[in-house]
Amino acid sequence: MVEATRGSVVEARHRVHAVAVSRGKIIESCGNPALVTYFRSSAKPLQALPVIRAWPELTDTEIAIACASHLHRPEQLDPVRSLLARAHAAEDDLECGAEPTRLEHNCSGKHAAMLALCPRMEWPTAGYRLAEHPCQKAMLAEVAAASESEPSSIPTAVDGCGVPTYALSLERMAHAFSRLESLDGGSRAADAMRAHPDLIRGPGQADTELMRLEQGWVAKGGAEGLLCAVSREGLGVALKVEDGSTRAVRSGLAAFLSLLGHDVGELGVVPVTNSRGDVVGELRARALNRLQTFTGPTPSTNHAGGLVSARLVGGAGAARGPAQCVVQGQYPFERERRKPYPCCRSISLSRRSRSFSA
Repeated sequence: MVEATRGSVVEARHRVHAVAVSRGKIIESCGNPALVTYFRSSAKPLQALPVIRAWPELTDTEIAIACASHLHRPEQLDPVRSLLARAHAAEDDLECGAEPTRLEHNCSGKHAAMLALCPRMEWPTAGYRLAEHPCQKAMLAEVAAASESEPSSIPTAVDGCGVPTYALSLERMAHAFSRLESLDGGSRAADAMRAHPDLIRGPGQADTELMRLEQGWVAKGGAEGLLCAVSREGLGVALKVEDGSTRAVRSGLAAFLSLLGHDVGELGVVPVTNSRGDVVGELRARALNRLQTFTGPTPSTNHAGGLVSARLVGGAGAARGPAQCVVQGQYPFERERRKPYPCCRSISLSRRSRSFSA
C-alpha cells in the first residue's frame, strides 16, 4: 500500500501488487502475482529484440530510444530521426498519432524501430501497427517466447499508440524480464538501457531513477501504474498499482526492492508538491501485504490451469471460524474461487507459518 499524505493527513491510498521471479520460480510477492494486466510500454525492450537482430549495426542510443517512452527532449528525438533515416521513412510514416506531433509522441522510438524492421524483413511499411501485419505478428511471437506462453493464450488489445498490447500475469511479465539477457539481442537492449537511462523516460521517473542507481538494473515503466525490471543477476520484477496511478510506482518499487534486500537509495523519497513547488506531503509505502504463492511443476499441470496464488483468509490469527484458501489462476479473467481448506490435495497448509506449499 502506498499512501499520499498532505500535511499530517493521509489523503489517498494506492494498493500495489508485485512479484520477483528468478530461474522460473517466485522469490517474493506482495499482493497478487497472478494479477492479469496489459504489458503496455513495459514490453518495449522485448519488442525491440527483432529490430536489434535485423539491424546489428544499431547504436546504443537507437536501441535505447526503441525501448523508451521518451519526453521529446532534443537528445531523445535525435535517435528517433536516425531510426527513421535507416528505414528511409519520414515523420508522416509514423502511425502513432500526434502528441503533440508524431515525432514527439512518447512511443515514436518504438514506431520508428518497427518501420526500420519492415524493409529488412521485406514487409510493407503501411499498416505496420495493425495486428494482422507481419510486424505485429512478430512482436506477439517475441513476447510469447520471452514469457514462455502460448501466443494463442495471450489476449491482445490496442495500446495507446495504436499497436497491439498483451495481457499477461505479473508473474509471466517478471519471468519474461528475468530472461531478457539470455534472449537473442537481449544483452544489447539491456546494455543500451543501462548506458542511457535518461533516454528511457526522464528525471524523477521510476524506471530512469532505478537505472541511475547504477546497480545493474534494467527497468521499463508502462501505462496504468506498471513497471518491469531485471537485475544484472537475472531477478525479474513486475509491479502494478491497482488503480493505475503512476505516482505510486516509485514508492511501491522502493519498498518491494528493499524487501528483497536491495539498496534503493533515495528511490522511495517522493514528495508531494503544489503549483508553487512547495513540498506539502509525501508518497510513502506502508506495510506490504505478502501473498503466499505456489506453483505446480509447470504452469499447465496444476489445478487452476497455470500459476496459482493463494492467501489465508479467516482462521487462527484472523476472523473466527474455518480458514479459507483464496485461489486465483494465472490466465486471464479466471474468477476467484473460495473453499474451506484444504482447497485441493496438492496444497499443504501451515497455520503457524501462514504459508502454502505445493
